[in-house]
Amino acid sequence: MDPLARRTLGRTDVQLTQLGFGSAGLGDLYTVLPEAEAAATVAAAWDAGIRYFDTAPWYGRGQAEHRVGRALHAQPRAEFVLSTKVGRTLHPVHRAEAFARGMWAGGLPFQERFDYSYDGVMRSFEDSLQRLGLPRIDLLLIHDLDLQYHARMERVAALLGELYTGGWRALSELKQAGLIRGIGAGINELGMMPRFLDLIDLDFFLVALPYTLLEQGVLDAEFPRCAAAGVGIVIGGVFASGILATGAVAGAKHNYADATPEALAKVARMEAVCRRHGVPLPAAALQFPLGHPLVASVIPGAIAPQHVTRNVAAFRHDIPADLWAELKQEGLLRADAPTPG
Repeated sequence: MDPLARRTLGRTDVQLTQLGFGSAGLGDLYTVLPEAEAAATVAAAWDAGIRYFDTAPWYGRGQAEHRVGRALHAQPRAEFVLSTKVGRTLHPVHRAEAFARGMWAGGLPFQERFDYSYDGVMRSFEDSLQRLGLPRIDLLLIHDLDLQYHARMERVAALLGELYTGGWRALSELKQAGLIRGIGAGINELGMMPRFLDLIDLDFFLVALPYTLLEQGVLDAEFPRCAAAGVGIVIGGVFASGILATGAVAGAKHNYADATPEALAKVARMEAVCRRHGVPLPAAALQFPLGHPLVASVIPGAIAPQHVTRNVAAFRHDIPADLWAELKQEGLLRADAPTPG
């Protein structure tokens, strides 16, 4: 599969390279990344021909946006597509030495506040432009409005109301003014796509985790709803947060937690099928989502140039149709899951 071929995202006029670049790791996710390594990683993606880059204020509390912007500012702006996110505003911590950084081992000393209001979305957009140091953002996504981050459905409903009465107007104005080219929402769990589609007129979803070699529950109702509405899809967590890249090894992560024995056993069986066909498991994981006609791009992360090189090679690896057929025959992949080719 050609990583540099382009697909149109939903009903927008935006064309994405089939292989994009996710920048959560540039925010010092779990480990501190030296500046030179961050710059070299984005440069490796550019040199490989990748032209879609995704970031967010949340990644390292501004760190990833700074790094992506510095790496791309000298490149011709018309040649790449850039997406970032709204839903959090960042506020300085004046006693940074006591700041609890959480999942971001490094990152910047800013406290995040969820804000889906009109003013919150406009501030987030303008702050992102400043951090990126770039004149334009192509795609803007509503970030982390789900149970994973807000715990109670009542809280989710209240924030959806804030979005509907405020933030959505800001996003619509930005698009109508030509300041962005598409509006999306990031999805971490089943059940949220219909809630968004019932509320607002989105162009696409960035789907993290619910559509991988391990999980295809979105095929039941959510992807059909998207197809009916002309809504496109970008796939974020293509490796299910690790296990589909590492395989069934000790300490493997699945959906940001230690993999269960059931997940490890299933992935071990997938690896056996892949070996029979001479295909690395990461290659199958990267290419599988693009079998669905709604999917425009997959955006694995990377924190070293060799990660980018490895992803590009895996994306180019030829996969015989018999591999997908055997995965289905073994009950490891849904029979109705569309596959590449």
